[in-house]
Amino acid sequence: MEHKIRIYTDGSCKGNPGPGGWAYLLSYKQHHSLGYGTEAHTTNNRMEMRAVVEALRRVKQPIPVALHVDSEYIFHAFTKKWLKRWAANHFVRSGGQAVKNTDLWRQLLMLTENLHITWHKVPAHKDNMYNNFVDQLAQFSAAGKHNKLQTLCLSNGFTPAGPNIWTKTEAAGG
Repeated sequence: MEHKIRIYTDGSCKGNPGPGGWAYLLSYKQHHSLGYGTEAHTTNNRMEMRAVVEALRRVKQPIPVALHVDSEYIFHAFTKKWLKRWAANHFVRSGGQAVKNTDLWRQLLMLTENLHITWHKVPAHKDNMYNNFVDQLAQFSAAGKHNKLQTLCLSNGFTPAGPNIWTKTEAAGG
């Protein structure tokens, strides 16, 4: 069985623009790491992108990645090669408009450059427990509900590993 890093990401924004939050869950074998953060004034697309950026920053080795997003914008930017075309055109879209969020798109280009990523589109707010988990983390983060974030992490067996980063290791085979 091939081992892959599995990543689930989500972003949230209260208003659009408004206060936003992002979260990711990264799993490799029995090791799990999650992270989350907030920005005071942002958009939902930026938070979706920021979640992917922050998760990919945690990938330290060229292990295949299965990346699960509920953002069609991010999914299509990679699977339909929009991002490569935008970059080749200096981040100007075919209609002549500037691509928004070029700072994050540039980071994503750099972070994905040497990784083998399989992109998966998951339906938002449906029956995927991992997507629902990161959605809840992103929602709490956007709302500034730090006590609820901590409670959610602790109740799922995670322990603090740094500012807004939590980890857990399950028994082998668990």
